[in-house]
Amino acid sequence: MTNSVHTHQPKKLLIVGGGSAGWITALYLHKYFNQQGQHLDISLIESDHIGPIGVGEATVHSIRFLFAALGLDEAELMRDTNATLKSGILFRNWMKPVNGKTHEYFHPFEQQRHSGNLDISSEWILGEHYLHQRYDQGTCASSAFLEGMQCPKAPMSHPYQGLVPYGYHLDATLLGQFLQKKGLEAGIKRVVDTIEVVHVEDGEISSVSSKSTTYEADFYIDCSGFRGKLIEALAEDNWISFEDELPCNKAVAIQREYLPGEVPKPYTTATALSHGWAWQIDLVNRQGTGYVYDGKRLSKDQAEQELRALLGDAVTTKDALHLDMKVGCRKAFWVGNCLSVGLSAGFIEPLESTGLHLINLGARLFATHFTAGQCNQTIRDSYNRQLSGIYDDLKQFIVLHYCLTDRDDSAFWQQAQRSADNNPQLTEKLQIWKHKICEFMDLAGGFTTTFSDENYRYVLYGMQHFPSLHACIDKQQNHTLFSQLKKHSDNLMRQSSSHQAFLERLHQRPLFERQETKNER
Repeated sequence: MTNSVHTHQPKKLLIVGGGSAGWITALYLHKYFNQQGQHLDISLIESDHIGPIGVGEATVHSIRFLFAALGLDEAELMRDTNATLKSGILFRNWMKPVNGKTHEYFHPFEQQRHSGNLDISSEWILGEHYLHQRYDQGTCASSAFLEGMQCPKAPMSHPYQGLVPYGYHLDATLLGQFLQKKGLEAGIKRVVDTIEVVHVEDGEISSVSSKSTTYEADFYIDCSGFRGKLIEALAEDNWISFEDELPCNKAVAIQREYLPGEVPKPYTTATALSHGWAWQIDLVNRQGTGYVYDGKRLSKDQAEQELRALLGDAVTTKDALHLDMKVGCRKAFWVGNCLSVGLSAGFIEPLESTGLHLINLGARLFATHFTAGQCNQTIRDSYNRQLSGIYDDLKQFIVLHYCLTDRDDSAFWQQAQRSADNNPQLTEKLQIWKHKICEFMDLAGGFTTTFSDENYRYVLYGMQHFPSLHACIDKQQNHTLFSQLKKHSDNLMRQSSSHQAFLERLHQRPLFERQETKNER
């Protein structure tokens, strides 16, 4: 950090908006700058009239590292947010049924093991294992955890560590409250007020005002959600829409109670419907469900009806929550003395559960750039370039899930097949990947921080986009390789317990009707 940050008078930083975005940003910056004395005077203003959306309830696995860096106790975090563990996402119905069976594939967090002369993907394809199993079933242990409803942590696993990588299913509203509690304990100042006016002078924010009070700071962070209250006051024409490639711009969400004997699944389910897809996310006390859909092709009533039809007997009388989504991102996330984080910065549909991940990246990148002290346009350009690249790479990965479909039962899915047309880089890669495996160098030079070539392969080969490979393999060695992988998976399974048993140990009480599990410990 430079001397301009380490002054006797701390810089005043004001965060407008609470929820996960506001409190994660506040906690991270406090941890980063104030461990050796107060160098940032951090205040957070949140309204008691504007609540969080409270829908996004799943994470990627790397969010563990953020929670650990913030010094949060994992068990306390999970108990306070009714959390369960997530080993990946099961995709259902994203292609036409085969022989009357619904298409499925699993995208885990797990990294694949190296095999020898050939990578494991080439070995799996050349060995024609696709004739009798899914790609995830043959190449990772997490798939067996899914099928056995097993916990990705062992009973003696350390906090934030597991047998296979994992994320969380969290109650988003409770997470915001938990983070607020930790922020207040850390000494972050909280003000309850509603900002109505943003005062701008010479391209920077001079102050913000509610009906009764004016607040001044050296720097402002906009965590006001889709409204973008602060960032939009500084820059016009500062939005890039992604709807040409990702047309799902609305969602309907329903919470439901568990049926008798039902227990939480340690994975997210994403089921493709007529004009989008539905999520099912299991918490300790309930399931969160929702339908992300194209609002230009489907009405709110039609979407809600289709979601309730999917849930069938599992639906309770819970009211549905309808949401409008602004799909895209800022051209400039950092303008003048204001940074946008969370939904005020951008939104890509939650197909891969990246909402908290993007908040994490925004806060972390800002911290390293803010240490420059003199935050000139060069520093701002660097931040904006990196975050823009992250959003572009994430958009490409989400489009990948759609453009490989063979479904043509609605105009939505017919358009989905063409969704890569506006992304020439992805179109070129898909042509290349017809003739070779997807590998690290194909994506090198990008900005991706979570989804690598291994993640791409789970989607590509889960969606039957196999390359035509011409190489010789030793059939016996190929058999031995996958037999060893199966033994490795079986060994990890023996070390684990059921997800149900883990949750009951965590809460130190029975939570669900007990059921027989062959790997119970």
